Amino acid sequence: MHPESLVRDHTIYACVMGSRAFGLATDGSDTDRRGVFVAPTPLFWRFDKPPTHVEGPAEEQFSWELERFCELALRANPNILECLHSPLVEHVDDTGRELLALRGAFLSRQVHETFTRYALGQRKKLEADIRVHGAPRWKHAMHLLRLLTSARDLLRTGTLKIDVGDQRAPLLAVKHGEVPWPEVESWMTRLATETDEAATRTPLPAEPDHPRVQDFLIRVRRASTDALAG
Repeated sequence: MHPESLVRDHTIYACVMGSRAFGLATDGSDTDRRGVFVAPTPLFWRFDKPPTHVEGPAEEQFSWELERFCELALRANPNILECLHSPLVEHVDDTGRELLALRGAFLSRQVHETFTRYALGQRKKLEADIRVHGAPRWKHAMHLLRLLTSARDLLRTGTLKIDVGDQRAPLLAVKHGEVPWPEVESWMTRLATETDEAATRTPLPAEPDHPRVQDFLIRVRRASTDALAG
């Protein structure tokens, strides 16, 4: 089966991510589409397994096979968790609704480590840009601030909020280079400290609910097999 047909015919959930989902879109913003597809179970019985992800067929479109998506979500991958919470859902079927109902099962205190590690890597890249080019990539600085705010609030409340709300104007000011780097750096440091503090008293559980997610995946695989038999 061609990878693009998996996306076209077997997608259970599709959403818009990036600046449009974050409430940071401007006139020139791309539309980043993300999705989850379920490869028919018989495809796994062959030596040549179905793909774990597919790029396309549209521009700025990327989809994961359900099992890979769940694996990454259980590891608290920031991009995957945000995808599950996008306010801009373009397609969802009954299986997709089950997946969305599991959003809480993927959340755990592991988000502190994964979000912080990702943020630290992005901050090092910004600092390297300053050393080499004399200035950071301001768009990347904006998104790092957004990510740190999201991580802090998730650890504080147990809820992952995607839209930046009233932070839109301050964040866009960073994107446009209107905020001096020392102020941006101070903002990042403060958010990192607040994130660490929130992690000490977060309502999130220590681990995600692996059994609940695995039960869902097994049911989806069985349903795919039963549909073939029927």
